[in-house]
Amino acid sequence: MNSPSQPSNAAATALLATLRLWADQGWLRRLDTALAGLLAELDPQARPALLVSAALLAQMEGRGHTCLPLAPMVKDAQALLDWPPAALPELQQMWSQLPPTLAQWLDALRASSLVRCAESGPGEPPHSNAQTDQGQPLVLAGTGAAPLLYLRRYWLQEQQLAHAVGQRAGQQTPVDEAAARRWLDRLFDPASPGAALTSAHPMDWQKMACAVALRAGLTVITGGPGTGKTYTAARLLALLYAMAPQAQGLRVALTAPTGKAAARLRQSIDSALQELAGRLSGDLAPQAAKERQRAPGQTLDLAAFAQRIGSARTLHALLGARPDTRQFRFNASRPLDVDIVIVDEASMVHLEMMAALVQALPPGAKLILLGDKDQLASVEAGAVLGDLCHGVGAGQYNAATVRYAKALTGYDLTADFWAADPAGAQGAGSGARALAQQTVMLRQSRRFGGQIGKLAIAVNAGDAAATLDLLTKDPSGTLHASPDHQVQAVVHLAVHGRPDAPACYADYLRLVQAGPSSAGHPDRQSAHATWVVAVLRAFDRFRLVCAVHDGDWGTRNLNLAVQQALTDAGLLKARGEWFVGRPAMVTRNDAELGVFNGDVGITLPALDPAAALRVYFLDGDTLRSVASSRLPQVETAFAMTVHKCQGSEFLHTALVLPHADARVLTRELVYTGITRARERFTLLQAQPGALLAAIARPSQRASGLAVQLA
Repeated sequence: MNSPSQPSNAAATALLATLRLWADQGWLRRLDTALAGLLAELDPQARPALLVSAALLAQMEGRGHTCLPLAPMVKDAQALLDWPPAALPELQQMWSQLPPTLAQWLDALRASSLVRCAESGPGEPPHSNAQTDQGQPLVLAGTGAAPLLYLRRYWLQEQQLAHAVGQRAGQQTPVDEAAARRWLDRLFDPASPGAALTSAHPMDWQKMACAVALRAGLTVITGGPGTGKTYTAARLLALLYAMAPQAQGLRVALTAPTGKAAARLRQSIDSALQELAGRLSGDLAPQAAKERQRAPGQTLDLAAFAQRIGSARTLHALLGARPDTRQFRFNASRPLDVDIVIVDEASMVHLEMMAALVQALPPGAKLILLGDKDQLASVEAGAVLGDLCHGVGAGQYNAATVRYAKALTGYDLTADFWAADPAGAQGAGSGARALAQQTVMLRQSRRFGGQIGKLAIAVNAGDAAATLDLLTKDPSGTLHASPDHQVQAVVHLAVHGRPDAPACYADYLRLVQAGPSSAGHPDRQSAHATWVVAVLRAFDRFRLVCAVHDGDWGTRNLNLAVQQALTDAGLLKARGEWFVGRPAMVTRNDAELGVFNGDVGITLPALDPAAALRVYFLDGDTLRSVASSRLPQVETAFAMTVHKCQGSEFLHTALVLPHADARVLTRELVYTGITRARERFTLLQAQPGALLAAIARPSQRASGLAVQLA
C-alpha cells in the first residue's frame, strides 16, 4: 500500500480488496464495503484513511451508533470495534499503513470534497469548509480533541433534535404557582411544612416531575420498573387539564414505539385517571372552579377527559407512516393537531424517529418522554433517552428550579440534588442546562421491591457477586438459574414450566384445545370472544426471551425446537406455515391492517368454522383480528428477542443467553430481560460465563447529541 500522503488508484483498489476480504470473514458487512467503494468512485483522490473510516462508520451505524469517534479509532481500533481476536493481526497490518496520528487522519478527511467539516472548538460555533452539503455524504463534526465522523443524515437529525430539545426545554411559560400548589397537594400527599429530605421523608419525585412539566414544552421522566412513570403521567394530565385556560379543547396524544406498549400506556392512564376521579371528588371541583375562574357549575370531569383522549397509537401511526418511504405524513410543514404528547418506552425510540417527532410538534405543544434510561437502547441508530438523561442522577438543578420546586411541591431540594450553580447562570444558554431543569428521575420502585427488583439493581450496578448470590440462594423460588447448559433445558422449561413457576406454553394450548364454552354466555359470538381473550392472556403468562436470532440459542432455532416439542406432546398440530395456536409476531408496519412491528397475536379459528384462520391481537381490553392470509410479514413467536419484548411484561420470563463471546451480550440486555418478569424469572445460558460476561460489558453507543446540546 502506498504512503498515505501519496494516494493512488492502486492504493484504493488494494484497500477495497482488503475490506471485501474482511466482509468475507464476517467482520464487516457487504454494505460497509459498498460505501467505501462508492466514495472511491466519487472521489478518485480519496485517501485510504477516508475509505477505511467510511467502511467502519457504516458498520458502527449498523450496530446502533450514530457516528464514528475518530480519536479512539486511531488509537486502538480493536478496542472500539470489539472484533474477534482473529481480526487483530489484520487490523494491525492495515493500521501500520495508515496515518499514525489523529491530526494526520483528520487532514486526510478534510482533503476530500465528500466530507463537510463542521467541527468546533471550546466555545466556538461549528465551522464549515467551502463545500456545500450537496454531494457530501459525510460530515466531520465534534471537536478537535474529540472529532466525530457522521453519515450526513444522522448529523442533521442530531442537530435538529438538539435544537428542538434546547428550545422546548428552555422556553418556560408563566405558571400560577399558588393554584398549581393547591392542585398538586390534592393529586399527591402534601409535603410536611419544613420537613427535611431524609430516607424517612424522601422527596416525592413524581410530584416534582408534574411541577416542572407544567412550565416548559419538554419534560423527561425516567425511572426503573415500578417507579410509577405512567402513574405520574396520569396525574400530570389531570394537572394540565385543571390548569388549562380552555380545558375542554385540550388535545392529547398517547404513543409508544410498539402496539403492545401503546396499549399498556392507555390502560395505565385510564386506570389512574379513574382512581383520581374518586380522589378529586367532594369539595375539590368547586374549589378548582374558583381558582381557575371557570364558568359557574363547570367541574373537572376526568371521565369525559379520558374518553376524549382517544386510543394510544404507535409512533408510526401517530406520525402517519407511509409505505415504501422514510417520510411521514406529519412534519414541520404539516404539524400534528395536539397540545400534549406523552411517549412511553422512550428508550426504544431511535434518533430518526425522535427527530421526526419533534419536527412534527406544533410550537406550543408539550412533549413528555417516559422511559427507563438503563434499558436497552433502540434497535436502530441512537441512544436518545440515555443521552437526554445524562447526569440526571445528580439532579443538576439550578437555584431557579430549586425555588420553583419548593413553591409548587413544598420540598426543599438540598445540595445532594442540584448542581453548584446558585445563580443558575453557568451555561444558562445551553440546551443541556435547560434540559437538566426539565429532567426528573423517579427513584422509588413500588412494584419491583422483591427479588426481581434486587436482581435488576445488582445487574445495573455491575455487581456480579450479588447477582450470582441472588440467583443461587433465593428461597422464595422467584429467581432460578438453570444448571443445565443445553438447549433441551430451554425447550423443557417452555413446554412444562418449573415446579415453583408453572407458567408455560402448555397453559394457553390447553385452552386452545378446549375451545369456546357456551356456559354463561348469551350467544356464540360472546363465547368465542371470551375464549380468544383467555387464550391470549394465558400465552402472555410465559415468554422465552433471547439475546440473538441465530445459532442454537437464538430465536430461530428455539422457535422450531419448541414448536416440535409442543407437537410431540400433542398440544399442537403444526402443519404448514399457518396452524391453530401459532403465536405470530408482526415484523413490518401495516397501517392499513392496523398492525405494527412487534405486535404479537395467536392464530385461531374464526367464529365461522368455514372461514380461514385469523390472528387475534389484544390491546388492553380491545380484541381485534386479521386474516392470516393478509399477514405475510410475520415470525413464529415462542421465542422473542429482548428488544422485541421491550414494553411487555410476563408472569414468568425465561432469559436465554448464548455463548459469552457474543457481542450483543451487555449489562443493559440482561437488565431489560430481567425486568420483563412480573413474578418469576429463570436464567438459562449456553455456558456458565455468559451472564458474567454480559454484566462486565456495559453498552456504549457513540453519539454526538450531548455535544450538540452543549
